[in-house]
Amino acid sequence: MTPVVDMDHLADSLERLRGAKVRVHCITNAVAQNFSANMLLALGVRPSMTVAPSEVPAFVSSADALLVNLGTLDRERRDAIDLALDAALETQTPWVLDPVLVNRSPERLALARALVDREPMIVRANAEEFASLAEPGETAAHYAVRKLTCVALTGEVDRISDGGRSAALSNGHPLMARVTAMGCAATAVASAFLAVEHDPLRSAVCAFTVVGVAGEIAAGEARGPGSFAVSLLDALYTLDGDTLRRAARVAVEEADGDPRATDLGVTAQ
Repeated sequence: MTPVVDMDHLADSLERLRGAKVRVHCITNAVAQNFSANMLLALGVRPSMTVAPSEVPAFVSSADALLVNLGTLDRERRDAIDLALDAALETQTPWVLDPVLVNRSPERLALARALVDREPMIVRANAEEFASLAEPGETAAHYAVRKLTCVALTGEVDRISDGGRSAALSNGHPLMARVTAMGCAATAVASAFLAVEHDPLRSAVCAFTVVGVAGEIAAGEARGPGSFAVSLLDALYTLDGDTLRRAARVAVEEADGDPRATDLGVTAQ
């Protein structure tokens, strides 16, 4: 029996991320750049955000992980994505795809499908985005196996699957949906965890649990979305392993989504 992740592993991954001085290059949408950078900085990660085609290969080559977010698809970013992925392949830099709003645009859906074929380690999507990417009725687990990736299906409960292992994450707060770029920034955090946690499923579990727990802490201090966004950065900055152990709510599941346990640390066969 191989453990998916346990409480001590979560805490250890957070501490390793803080100490590793990880560099993450983010090709992300214009709305998300500032908040994503601040969330990464709060965790001790060094972000870079350039989309200039002349600079992107050098930035990716010197990064520990890459985020490709399709939220803003101007010509410069489209060109930057191709160059970034070429550099990531050459340097074996792990990368994450966030196919933002592929359910709204046939053009970006076609691009996202082409990018998935370049084997991102994690694909993060909400339910509508995933339904557009996948075959009709396809589960996240089946898609993960077919596309050789790990799917992070985010929502009220985040469900993570690499096809053989799956987990459901229940941390978070409704105010998180009232702050723009929250999902995009959380996916940037998942990219960062890939630099210290080379198993994509564990990276995703760690990242979205950390952000969810921080969201709950921030909600206790906030008066509304504005103060919540600031409190979230503070909560990420001060989050420690003991708090994470106490607050994390992660359940191991069968790959098809049937619950197998209610506590983190239960192992999957």
